[in-house]
Amino acid sequence: MHISIILVNYNSDEYTIDCLDSLLKINAPGFRHSIIVVDNASTVPMVLPRRHRVPTIELIRSESNLGFTGGNNMGIHFAVEKFNSDYVLLLNNDTTVHPDFLKELLVHAEKYPKAGLIISKIYFTKGREFHLNSYKKDQLGKVFWYAGGSIDWDNLVAYHRGVDEVDRGQFDTQLECDFATGCSVMIKREVLEKVGTLDKNYFLYMEDVDYSVRVKKAGYEIHFVPKSIVWHKNAGSTGGSGSPLQEYYQTRNTMLFTFKHGGVKQIITVLRLMFGFLIDGNSRHRLAVYHLLTGRYGKQSII
Repeated sequence: MHISIILVNYNSDEYTIDCLDSLLKINAPGFRHSIIVVDNASTVPMVLPRRHRVPTIELIRSESNLGFTGGNNMGIHFAVEKFNSDYVLLLNNDTTVHPDFLKELLVHAEKYPKAGLIISKIYFTKGREFHLNSYKKDQLGKVFWYAGGSIDWDNLVAYHRGVDEVDRGQFDTQLECDFATGCSVMIKREVLEKVGTLDKNYFLYMEDVDYSVRVKKAGYEIHFVPKSIVWHKNAGSTGGSGSPLQEYYQTRNTMLFTFKHGGVKQIITVLRLMFGFLIDGNSRHRLAVYHLLTGRYGKQSII
């Protein structure tokens, strides 16, 4: 049994190094694992610290920025070709992990054959909560960033269950989800062979929701594993929530996702939304609509 953990690094070496430090402490009883760092055309090529130059860590580089989708796809192909991995795990580089996070995912995956995507419980990194002053000190580090994902098709919104709530076990019995976040998701090899990899048209954001829908259409389930715990600094390498970069890609890719997977009702809704963006939206909204209508997907300049 071999698992490849894939991190995509783009001008965020500090986050990646913190993540690698936590990954070096994971418990891996009864299975082998490798960590693949994809340096996604960082301005200064990443160099691993000496403590990370170990056989379980591989550093590969792309000379062009492939985005979250392309960077992870590059890592997936490397994992399958070099290690013949049974599972690949996509993990944001701005995370740290509990030592048992991978073991818990694998135990669950082996127990549930229909689970094609298996996802962790994700907290905000302690001190990085959105509403930091709203929590007691002993609650920090236990505030949900993700406790499973749901899709509201009527309003064209994919949202995280439990976000900003303190974990009191309220989601520990909820197994299935509508979508898996790409922040920490383990993918079975047979899913990759049947469904393929991430859609490069998204480049950044919504690619995980798209992939989840494709996986479910192929007959697999998406499972949330509350015993697998990850902490997330949240958009550490993309300028943070609400940045122009995030706003553009979220807008364009939500529309792209709807045209790809939505029904008549959803497509009518998104057409109205596009009209509203053209009339009253900001420059990122209007550019997102223009690029969608002209078929300009993947990476685009927003400046």
